[in-house]
Amino acid sequence: MSTLGLSILRMSVLEVLALEAFGLLMWAVQPLLRFKLKRRGIKEPGYLLHMEERFGHYHHPQGSGYVWVHAVSLGEARAAGVLLQALRRLHPTMRFVLTHGTATGRAYGQSLLADSKGDVQVWQPWDTAEAVQKFLRHFQPKLGVLLETEVWPHMAAACKAAGVPLLLVNARMSAHSFKQANAWRCLSRPAYAALEGVWAQTQEDALRLQQLGAKVQGVTGNVKFDAQPDSAQLEQGQSFKAQHKRPVVMLASSREGEEQEWLQALQKIQGLQPESQQVADVQWLVVPRHPQRFEAVAELIMSMGWACERRSQSIAGQLWNSTPTETQPPTIWLGDSLGEMSLYYGLASVALLGGSFAPLGGQNLIEAAACGCPVVMGPHTFNFKEVAELAELAGAAQRVNTLSDAITLAQNWAHQPELSKQLSQKASAFAQGHRGSAEVTAKAIEGYLGLKSSP
Repeated sequence: MSTLGLSILRMSVLEVLALEAFGLLMWAVQPLLRFKLKRRGIKEPGYLLHMEERFGHYHHPQGSGYVWVHAVSLGEARAAGVLLQALRRLHPTMRFVLTHGTATGRAYGQSLLADSKGDVQVWQPWDTAEAVQKFLRHFQPKLGVLLETEVWPHMAAACKAAGVPLLLVNARMSAHSFKQANAWRCLSRPAYAALEGVWAQTQEDALRLQQLGAKVQGVTGNVKFDAQPDSAQLEQGQSFKAQHKRPVVMLASSREGEEQEWLQALQKIQGLQPESQQVADVQWLVVPRHPQRFEAVAELIMSMGWACERRSQSIAGQLWNSTPTETQPPTIWLGDSLGEMSLYYGLASVALLGGSFAPLGGQNLIEAAACGCPVVMGPHTFNFKEVAELAELAGAAQRVNTLSDAITLAQNWAHQPELSKQLSQKASAFAQGHRGSAEVTAKAIEGYLGLKSSP
């Protein structure tokens, strides 16, 4: 970082030293990062694609005038898709450079590119001064837009020094993340202070971000409410649900440890009440959050005495190989495909919210609601606190203490067709009622471009 850059940032001596120490650490762990990426690439080959982009080496020709949008993972990439559509409605010729940190985010982001407009996609630069500056020199963006949580010290400092306005939109800051950021205040405060503008999802997010030094310009709600489910997938799932003899209950976006607890709870219920056939009366489906765990979850299901049918091995034209009459009670379905959550939510009568039954903060339930799938969630939803609370107030979700409680409640809902229909309608209405954030956010971004809307 140049002396000029540091004077622009007005960083204290302690903050400068902290940034330099952080830079040395990030430089020193690069070999470990390469090793980790190659290891993950065994199961997810996307991590091996253009690995050198993370360190500032690009196969794309140099360019300028891009709007840079950073969407680290799959959830942020979906939100970016909605935002890009809104921005293109304002300015059809806008060119984007998309960056990501995960293979699933990059794979989804590929579908957002408009090659005819000159859009490009690369990995997020590793947060060293050298890699970030190489990225900025190569693409020369006129504006940077970060989604939700991804604020890195060198990224923020380099953009400020280079005169590239950096915005944080759809921003969230949980109490847990705030505590961590506050513990590293010498790094986090100058990073948030370097942002030109921040638009938060909720008032609580806004307050925490302000306490970290961010220039919060407004509270816009959640862009993800504006995402539309894949209509073809949703229709296919709903059609399958109408034909299936038993209701489907899904453990959605499950995290490590939750699948085992869920299977043990199913076994316990089945053992305690074999005559009621409570477990057998429901078709159970699990969709793990991370694709690299598909194989491990399949092995876990079988090791605990269940049969496992995988979506990836289904016969063409069918969702699973078994017909409703052939599927036996011990069979559990595994949703081991990417990009089909609309289908899974469409066929499920109820979804158990992964990440909320262990202290992981939960997953976003907006997509489930948009597909008309009511949700049973556990006690841990701190990553999406307000959305979870609003969904519960709207009758689109209900909170329980344990996975066993969730299973019991989900079975109760699933076996009452009229109640199930009412809950589905409440979920859809909840999602519909919170749309509009994307347009507001796009207009806020537009103000930093110095452009006028197309007529």
